[in-house]
Amino acid sequence: MEQRSKLQRCRTGAIVLNKILGGGVETGVITELIGEFGSGKTQICYTLSVLAPRPVEEGGLGGKVCVIDTEGTFLPERIKQIAESRGYDSEESLNKVLIARAYNSQHQLSLIQHLPQICQEHDIKMVIVDSMIGHFRGEYIGRGSLAERQQKLSSALGNLLRVAEAFELSVVLTNQVQAQPTVMFGDPNKPTGGHVMAHACNHRVYIRKGRANTRLIQVIDSPYLPEEKVRIAITEAGITDEDGSFPEWPIEE
Repeated sequence: MEQRSKLQRCRTGAIVLNKILGGGVETGVITELIGEFGSGKTQICYTLSVLAPRPVEEGGLGGKVCVIDTEGTFLPERIKQIAESRGYDSEESLNKVLIARAYNSQHQLSLIQHLPQICQEHDIKMVIVDSMIGHFRGEYIGRGSLAERQQKLSSALGNLLRVAEAFELSVVLTNQVQAQPTVMFGDPNKPTGGHVMAHACNHRVYIRKGRANTRLIQVIDSPYLPEEKVRIAITEAGITDEDGSFPEWPIEE
């Protein structure tokens, strides 16, 4: 209980999302963002990359962010745009983000293994992997290679959880979805990675496309967070509340 009372939380940029996450993205655990392409997973990661390095009294974690980019979609221009829209120094924000491009699953596993050294040397307070499953889905095809894929995935997730606990930092993963053709009613998509992914991640957040630039976000699995659903917007300032606002921190009661 004493240890958990010292855990920090990083604000997300949208007050409603902070609320359903119990105050923000928690340190010492893995938070998983699930959604189809274009649902806004990477946009949340961009916003966190700008907000996590902010001082603790501003709702940040006061350290740098390490991003493992497996899809080649993480662009510095967006970090700069979000920082400037929120009134922060864009150069300072860019200097606080370390990006490693993973070109295949083996390279991704190697980068994850070297995280403890990187975290120590650069005072990393948040690790983002976007996306966790992409390379594994492309390289391990068919049932014959499923066991090997899940074994390697489990090992990588175990390493990430140990890093989160040892360095008291936040780990944020993005995960894709796969369609279930047999589903007649409701959402036919389910998260990829199977039970290995489900058991390793402490908080699972599902994102769906909404009308215009809005997104529906729901906590679908967590040890203690309620399964609430909220609507956020994606704007020049990253993710914000539905009306596009992002109040200054700390929020006045």
